[in-house]
Amino acid sequence: MSLSSELGRQPINESSLRYPGWRIALTCFAVAIFSWGFGFYGQGVYLAELRDLEGWPASLVSAASTSYYLFSAVLVVFVSDAISRFGPKRVVLAGTACLGVSTALVGRVTAPWQLYVAYLLMSFGWAAMSAAAITTILGLWFRARLGLAISLAFNGAAVGGIVVTPVLVAAIERVGFARALLTGAAIMAAILVPMTIAWMGKPPLQLGPHGVSNATLEKSGSERWTRRRALGSSKFLTVSAAFAVALFVQVGFLVHQINFLAASMDRRRAGFVVAITAIMAVVGRLGLGVVVDRLDQRMASAVCFVAQTVALFVMASTSDETALFVTCAVYGLCVGNVVTLPSLIIHREFDAASFPMLVAFSTAITQFVYALGPGSLGLIRDISGGYQVPLLFCAILNVVATGIVLLPRFWSARRDNTR
Repeated sequence: MSLSSELGRQPINESSLRYPGWRIALTCFAVAIFSWGFGFYGQGVYLAELRDLEGWPASLVSAASTSYYLFSAVLVVFVSDAISRFGPKRVVLAGTACLGVSTALVGRVTAPWQLYVAYLLMSFGWAAMSAAAITTILGLWFRARLGLAISLAFNGAAVGGIVVTPVLVAAIERVGFARALLTGAAIMAAILVPMTIAWMGKPPLQLGPHGVSNATLEKSGSERWTRRRALGSSKFLTVSAAFAVALFVQVGFLVHQINFLAASMDRRRAGFVVAITAIMAVVGRLGLGVVVDRLDQRMASAVCFVAQTVALFVMASTSDETALFVTCAVYGLCVGNVVTLPSLIIHREFDAASFPMLVAFSTAITQFVYALGPGSLGLIRDISGGYQVPLLFCAILNVVATGIVLLPRFWSARRDNTR
């Protein structure tokens, strides 16, 4: 029985475990495991391996990562439109193909231009399988339980770091870089293709032009948000700018984490610490997820930024393995929430009808900025000769992000005091 017919025969109850939307959430969870595992956390593994195998400087490989994020940011702007036109199933299947082929190609590059070609193809996979796509897809099946569905699906991103990174590092040591990536890509296809075909049918809610939900728009009678109108909204700009800066730091740090840790421990231990960072991301997201609907989400974001700032300052000042283990765990507590909170803030502060388009647009803006993270940190590292200066730079930027995300609260308090 198809999903659409199943939904048509019974009233939608999103709280029921039998509601087909939870199969979509599970599929998105699996999508997140592989998209973040190969397209995000894998970047750090690729950087370290290509430096060892080819002798390329960190800045060169980081620049390729930067171009990958920049081009995929252009694609992310239109991901809700693509899902509206082609349907979520085709978009996810196409993304799986692009990510799988490009991952296998990365293992076989012997010249910098080949790496750029592989990352160009990978950018299509990342755009079709990362945050904007997942939140847009879930928005077609959920309204009342959207926040929970997003949090559960995004835990797959952390699992990608917990499972994919250490397994990839171990597999590379055992069978080599090229064969390990080819095997990983094959496993991804074997899992995602059947799940997507079997469960990702026609959604109960349809997206209209520009990724705006037709059903919700008609029901609410709200004025439609556009990308131009969003750029004039201080609420939209502050959430996008704050998380753009925070994710610039986070993406840059995570791409360089293994290389940074390798100066103080062997590669296998560094991979284990990355896994612990990802485990703590799950713990942090689940812990905050229980109460986030009752919290000031901008204040919760600020707390996350401050915690990461402290961890970065400590990492910059020590090479002790135990201290690095603890600070990476603390940093990891907030990694998942920094990814999830922008969507939740937009969901709370804007109408549901425009949620898919606004999330995709905000994600694209933040990705344009955080795309510069790996390359910038790699360049600073090569110039300074180590990671102390890049880490201190990241800590300062997190302080800036804290101030930006709290600006609407400051403006509101100032207006109240002048009345």
